[in-house]
Amino acid sequence: MTGAKVSNLASDVPPRRRRLVITARAAASFDPQGRSVAAARAFVRDTLQGWGFADIVDDAVVLTSELVTNAVVHAGTRAEVLCLRTEDGVRVEVADRYPERGLPLGYPGERPYADPDRENGRGLMLCAALATRWGVEYTAAHKHVWFRLDLPDRPVGTRSAGPVVPDRLLPLADSRVRVAVVQIDAADCVCAWNEDAEHIFGHPAGKALGRPLAELAAWPQTPGTGTGIAEALRLSRWEGSYGIRGSDGRVIPVYASHLRVRDAHGEPSTVCLLVHDDERALLQTPVRTPAADGLPPSEARPVDPFEVFIGSPAPDDLDSLLQRTVERARDMLDADAAFLLLATDDETELEVRAATGLASTRQRFARVPVESGTNRYGSARMPAVHEDLTAVPGAVPLLDATGMRSVVTVPLKVEGRLTGSLGVAAEIPGRYSNAEALRLQFAADRIALAVESARLGELERLRRGSLSFLVEASDLLAGTLDRDQTLALMAQMTVPTLATWCAVYTIADESSDPYLSYVLHEDEERIDGLKALLSRVSPPEPVREAGARTWQEASSAVGGETVVLPLLARNRVIGMLTLGRPSEEHFRQEILELAEDLSRRAALALDNARLYSERTAISRSLQRSLLPPGSPAIPGMEVEVIYRAAGEGNEVGGDFYDVFPIRDGAYGFAIGDVCGTGPEAAAVTGLARHALRLLAREGLGGPAVLERLNAAILDEGARSRFLTLLYGELHPRQDGGALMKVVCAGHPLPLRLRPDGRVVPAADPQPLLGVLEDLDLYEQTLTLEPGDVLLCVTDGVTERREGSRMLGDDGLTEVLTGCTGLTAGAVAARVLRAVERFAAEPASDDMAILAFRVPEQRTGD
Repeated sequence: MTGAKVSNLASDVPPRRRRLVITARAAASFDPQGRSVAAARAFVRDTLQGWGFADIVDDAVVLTSELVTNAVVHAGTRAEVLCLRTEDGVRVEVADRYPERGLPLGYPGERPYADPDRENGRGLMLCAALATRWGVEYTAAHKHVWFRLDLPDRPVGTRSAGPVVPDRLLPLADSRVRVAVVQIDAADCVCAWNEDAEHIFGHPAGKALGRPLAELAAWPQTPGTGTGIAEALRLSRWEGSYGIRGSDGRVIPVYASHLRVRDAHGEPSTVCLLVHDDERALLQTPVRTPAADGLPPSEARPVDPFEVFIGSPAPDDLDSLLQRTVERARDMLDADAAFLLLATDDETELEVRAATGLASTRQRFARVPVESGTNRYGSARMPAVHEDLTAVPGAVPLLDATGMRSVVTVPLKVEGRLTGSLGVAAEIPGRYSNAEALRLQFAADRIALAVESARLGELERLRRGSLSFLVEASDLLAGTLDRDQTLALMAQMTVPTLATWCAVYTIADESSDPYLSYVLHEDEERIDGLKALLSRVSPPEPVREAGARTWQEASSAVGGETVVLPLLARNRVIGMLTLGRPSEEHFRQEILELAEDLSRRAALALDNARLYSERTAISRSLQRSLLPPGSPAIPGMEVEVIYRAAGEGNEVGGDFYDVFPIRDGAYGFAIGDVCGTGPEAAAVTGLARHALRLLAREGLGGPAVLERLNAAILDEGARSRFLTLLYGELHPRQDGGALMKVVCAGHPLPLRLRPDGRVVPAADPQPLLGVLEDLDLYEQTLTLEPGDVLLCVTDGVTERREGSRMLGDDGLTEVLTGCTGLTAGAVAARVLRAVERFAAEPASDDMAILAFRVPEQRTGD
């Protein structure tokens, strides 16, 4: 159905009606294989980040992952991904070549798009949930699934105006308004001092110029903590209150607005506008309300109490909003410090998210209990005023050992539910009363809903980012079965995304102690030092309970916060994942939950790698036990054996060989191939090799040996496998030749190379073993003369393929023809080299090469 189209809207918002303008495009194709899904995610992520679309990259990666999975895994075709950048968003198209797979639309009464418990249609459900718009287009040869993600709206160039108010409500100012203009150079010294500055502060320009501003300013923050005057002068903009010491020594409260600029030569400086603090309305950021051009003031939007406190425009991200809140709260109550904490989902703890005027160690993600006492003043659910904290130690744990004496805290509540706590503190006791608590509670009520909305938005972004992170982590961990590589991936995915450093402890078995297997730090130069510190600390105790727990011993040795997560796989603790951060940072609960999800996936991958390594070791040990320990030295003969097992060592091959003494002057040899691989083939291989030696040493001839071996294989019943085998006896002669008796039971024929370069088969084909009960086998005799070579191989040599070509018997004959005059070792090596060069891909079958040669008699011997 050429041109058929199905589309949908992710919301009720009508689409923009202007023409779509494509400003950039990027395209890539991916083969129908599992690793293409990860490659497509990386392509979309790199493309969108290169375009500066970080706000929507996580959603785009998740949607692309699902759609490409549908194409390359379920449809089994190549996937073509096209990214189109527009002025306000991005459109991503995923096309496959299987248009018969239709859109899973539901019939009346069915759920739309798909059942989330089924694989089919889940990508379209995600499109409906995350995309601004999406759709499906069909052509005769392709199916295109597309989605569009719009960038979040950000007001640009917003103009503001205040309402008309009565004259009596206008702010007061002197009849002669004075604004001091002070310019501070790169060395933080005064380089400009205007006439109004002389009038306000009493310092003539000659005495003010060249002095550091720190000598004149009375900065309100505690020295060494928070934003000091030096830091404020280097910010691009700063606004707030402090004091200037006048010529008479008095501190004159001022309200200031700083702007960082640079001159024509690129030298930076800071321009400071200062007014008396009671005239702050002259400089203070006004409450701005967007107004349409020509709209009468009477129709303007009413003033929002939230904007009165926060200012407009409000910050559009949670961290900026919280930081603006604490700064405004501090200024409003003329405090030395302010802090804001958000409640956890269960409302049992409060997490520090923003602070000013406090030490950095208390600024990020430290946690305090909601209920810290039995009375109302010990609960964050009620407003509280503490006139002197020294009288009630521990009343506000966050302020312990900070020097703060008085504090007022108020709850942030939305629909009666505790969402956070806002507090201000001062170094002077008795600074606050119930009146200040009421003012702060009024402000908290104004911002509570906006803070909760921003917090939920942040959680949603974290959730989407976590989903994308875990999808990529699962792909990486599933892509290897090597234990050391799995350990490295665990650490590299953790640092620096989740932690500053990471250590992985492994436990071999229940009786073993944890072993420090891998250490990684975001600063590579500190890895060795970290490993040395952890080596001196007793490993953490293996605990089966899921979830992160603190590890105090490591925290004391390394510094900062350290947590341990168990690596649980198949009901056993196989190790611990340890994460650490510097002392001034704390782990967020969301980060710990993400780390717990990662640890579960990593534990299973690590245990899979362990099981694979054990299986490989067992397989290799079994393979070695099925091959002879060595070949005997045969007088007057050159013997060379080459054996190559195919694959990665995880399967026991069916090819085998043996050369062994039977009695004095007689030697047996065999080369065979059991059908299939694995334990069943290994059982027949072991049976054949050991039975051949036993029967041959009983004095039986070749046909009798093989007939009894055939009976033994058939006795295995359902476990039996058919077997091709070349068996022979070799009798060296005193004159330099060798007598050989051979039986070829379904095996590739041995080839005889004569000194003149002729190559002829050395035996006739006979029935293979393990199929027929009654075999009529016969022995053939040949004599190898000096210079003759007898070459025996398995079908891994003759059936070597490159596309539709096969080496075959003719190809092997041609290779052997060119080996005239070579030793047995050189002949075997040349055959192996020819097989390896025949195709670019590694061999898919086992190979065994057995070469005998009678050396030529040298002149004079």
